[in-house]
Amino acid sequence: MGDLLKGISSFRGAVFPNQSALYRKLAREGQQPQALMISCADSRVMPETITQAGPGDLFVCRNAGNIVPPFSTLNGGVSSAIEYAILALGVSDIVVCGHSDCGAMKGLCHPELLEPMPNVAAWLRHSHAAHSIVCRAYPDDLSESDRVRAVAMENVVVQLDHLKTHPSVAAKLATSEITLHGWFFDIETGEVQVYDGAKATFTVPQEGEPLPVAVTGRDRPHVMPQIAATLAAE
Repeated sequence: MGDLLKGISSFRGAVFPNQSALYRKLAREGQQPQALMISCADSRVMPETITQAGPGDLFVCRNAGNIVPPFSTLNGGVSSAIEYAILALGVSDIVVCGHSDCGAMKGLCHPELLEPMPNVAAWLRHSHAAHSIVCRAYPDDLSESDRVRAVAMENVVVQLDHLKTHPSVAAKLATSEITLHGWFFDIETGEVQVYDGAKATFTVPQEGEPLPVAVTGRDRPHVMPQIAATLAAE
């Protein structure tokens, strides 16, 4: 705690004075973040640092395993953050960001590690599909580190699928008002890979080139013309 107190003192004395005008503006006008980022609670994964975002740039929701539970009527922190970000703040981009050496994914691969942590085990049921994909579709001779990495990357895609079950997200996708992104952060190298939904693969984005995206409203089949044609024929 001593280090944290020193950090607070440093922020107040050296950082805040140079950004006081920005903080005053944010206090007066409220926040208008560019995107919602759903990332892991791992202390090594810092969304604002990775993106070099400033105050007010990102609306961040962190949890063990960067999980997005499928929509239900039960209240939850992740679901509430998604709904608020879209309907109250009007974000047009949502990023699900996984990472290498993820402890949650290790627990998913080794359930015995979670025996003393029943709440964590229950939470990770939302990632079981990612583990099943790797068990059935990947080579059996993967090293332990490669297996955990594969599960973590597949987990990003699974959580993107869950994200689309949320009514606020589905509605914005239907009107092409929102874009979904899947990222994977490598802690050791600092590299960020981006999921390209069109190619169903992760790729390293190149500066000056369009950023690959996971899901856009344009990717969603629109049934309205079909419905209109059916009604007209009746």
